[in-house]
Amino acid sequence: MSLHADQPTDLLDAYLEALWDGTDLPLPEKPAISTDRAGELVHWALDRLQSIPREPKDVFNRHVGSLLTEFRSRICPWNAAALRLLDRAYTFAATGPRRHENWAHDVLAVMHRSVRDPRGWVRLDWDRTNTARDTVPAYPFAPPAASQFPDRLYPLDTEAAVAALAVMTEQWQWEAAPVRARPDRDAVLADARTLLDRYGPTARYWTNAKAAASDPAPDFLAAGLQGTSSHLFLTSEYLNGLDLFEDLGLIAVTDDEVGVFWSFGAY
Repeated sequence: MSLHADQPTDLLDAYLEALWDGTDLPLPEKPAISTDRAGELVHWALDRLQSIPREPKDVFNRHVGSLLTEFRSRICPWNAAALRLLDRAYTFAATGPRRHENWAHDVLAVMHRSVRDPRGWVRLDWDRTNTARDTVPAYPFAPPAASQFPDRLYPLDTEAAVAALAVMTEQWQWEAAPVRARPDRDAVLADARTLLDRYGPTARYWTNAKAAASDPAPDFLAAGLQGTSSHLFLTSEYLNGLDLFEDLGLIAVTDDEVGVFWSFGAY
């Protein structure tokens, strides 16, 4: 595999993700020496990768996963904030291009993984290789048709959108430390703002949380995930031993992009 000079970070990201998923691949060739930040980052990651023993395979995969996380964090502050905020909870976070006047079609494309991030930034998707997608292609989503989105989504103001994103760090069951009581509450909110700052000051936000039906500024921090009820966008199929029972979604819409952030409750 050769890492072309015009897109070495994207190619290396895809390569590391494939290794992490268990694909057996040879070590890629290093691109020509580059003194820019992207070139230095690629060389750093390849040097780290070369130092990881290939056996035992489970240990190798764990180290590759850690390397991939650090590599993505170093690409840009947005990636770092996304990984800090959402990588440890059962969440989905991805951005796609805005191509339709009815942006619901663009959201559906993101949920079906048929588009890439326009900026090449990180996506968080626990189910990208889940065999459940053979049965439900958008798993864990079973989203409604674009024409039905208005019946299940409500507008949010910006601060409520920040709070909705922040509480996605919580667990749906047995949450011992809700965001409202955490000592790092301000840092969590700051990361959520960093993610939404990507979409600019004119972005519009939508949620499936029922509390927003009568108020575009519900207090998500006070309620937490456990106190939030929503219109489900999830499949009811019981697949691979997992039952999906609750969710909270946030959609950011601009003229150029749609951001899709979702938290899933499962057992």
